[in-house]
Amino acid sequence: MNAPDPVVAPAAVDAAATVPPPVAGSPQLRFARSLRRHLLAVRVVLNALLVLALLYTVTVARVLLIPLVLAAFIGLALNPIVAAGARHRLPRWLTASVLVIALLTGLGAGVGALAQPALGWFHGAPAAIRSFVPKLRSVTKPLEAANRATQTLVGGPLRTAPAPSSTMAISAWDVVSTAPKVLAAVLTVVLLVFFFLVYGDSLLRRLVEISPGFAYKRHAVEIVRSIQIEVSRYLLTALAINATLGALTTLMLWLYDMPDPLLWGVVAMTANFIPYVGAITTTIVLGLVGMIHAHDIGPALLPALTFAGITAIEGNLITPMIQGHRMRLSPIAILIWLLVWGWLWGIPGALLAVPMLTSAKLITERVRGWGWFAVMVQR
Repeated sequence: MNAPDPVVAPAAVDAAATVPPPVAGSPQLRFARSLRRHLLAVRVVLNALLVLALLYTVTVARVLLIPLVLAAFIGLALNPIVAAGARHRLPRWLTASVLVIALLTGLGAGVGALAQPALGWFHGAPAAIRSFVPKLRSVTKPLEAANRATQTLVGGPLRTAPAPSSTMAISAWDVVSTAPKVLAAVLTVVLLVFFFLVYGDSLLRRLVEISPGFAYKRHAVEIVRSIQIEVSRYLLTALAINATLGALTTLMLWLYDMPDPLLWGVVAMTANFIPYVGAITTTIVLGLVGMIHAHDIGPALLPALTFAGITAIEGNLITPMIQGHRMRLSPIAILIWLLVWGWLWGIPGALLAVPMLTSAKLITERVRGWGWFAVMVQR
């Protein structure tokens, strides 16, 4: 025999339905707001600790991460060629092997052609500086006269600046001792590039396969493919622009009869991966080389001024027109990104900073909840 259902008194129902909400200033509401503020503060502190932990990890593991990131970018840039070969029924390993061999051949030829001039400049730096100082007499004489007049007026002793001296040189032992490390780093990057080209698509496919739901898998595939295409397009475009800038710089220096134009063209191409800072540094270097090589100030500064004009046209007209509005980044974001990664990884971090920032922008545009980052770094 079943027990009868309990009967709730109508008065109790009416009393529960008419319980008033917490009024403003009540203890319950103050406690809820205080708890919410404390939870928000804890979340901010935990996020800050997470960022600091990530920065520390990236700094400690830079020996491992720098080749990995560099190989990933090279693999993304070369992946369209491997994919085109796969569409024509060429094995991925065959196309990747040809690309890696071509990359190694070009790198070896470039190092062989530029090593001797670069070592010559390093060994000849002390003599070049000694020959460079007398050429500045025409510029420093008015300054020295003003200094003498000032010291005479104030009654102090005359002070002369000591002559600069330099003992910078690279011995054969330095080259021999650093060669194994350089070769190991190059071999690591080459092997990573090869495996990324051969097995990169299958790895991404397996990552998508383990994601739950068919709709989520399709969305993930679209995101990965679009990011892969746009990042590779950006890298190839940036490489083509910088290579053209290096070729124009080499031609310009050859026309001006400057020493080792190919060396400084490669320096200009590599440094242009660092926006603003790379162009300024190359301009200063070309100015110093011109003043060491030429006899007068005017012809000495002409290559540096010409390069500054070329980079101004490239940075303000050519690159924005080719890359489009979506690839343009805020100068403030670029400088902050350069400072952070230059501080963490040094020169390799500065070279990889802008490709990493552009890739992060393209990724966050398509990831839910991270669109604010793309908006903040966009110009």
